[in-house]
Amino acid sequence: DVQLQASGGGFVQPGGSLRLSCVISGLAFDTPAVGWFRQAPGKEREGVSCISLFDDSIYYKDSAKGRFTISSNIAKNTVFLQMNSLKPEDTGVYYCAADYYCSGYGPYSGTMDYWGKGTQVTVSS
Repeated sequence: DVQLQASGGGFVQPGGSLRLSCVISGLAFDTPAVGWFRQAPGKEREGVSCISLFDDSIYYKDSAKGRFTISSNIAKNTVFLQMNSLKPEDTGVYYCAADYYCSGYGPYSGTMDYWGKGTQVTVSS
């Protein structure tokens, strides 16, 4: 079974930082693209960032540029999302997802195939 396990969420004050982790297992291919998405209460899910472990391509949505950094540890099948300068509008459930490509980012349309359960991020004073 394909499993994506997101962790690292929590409660943080505005301006604070969190580091999310996504551990991937069970994929039939070794170098997936792994994306982070979030869903705020009452809003649609939106993309945040994505990395291709095949060619190291990285994508950021405008809301994440300059504040968030995506990275990977292939040996540990883990993708990270370092989030700095957090704002209340960053609050939401953060999900990681995997596919052959960064679907929904850059030139790739569609939705990623494999999804994990989310981790809650709350930014509030």
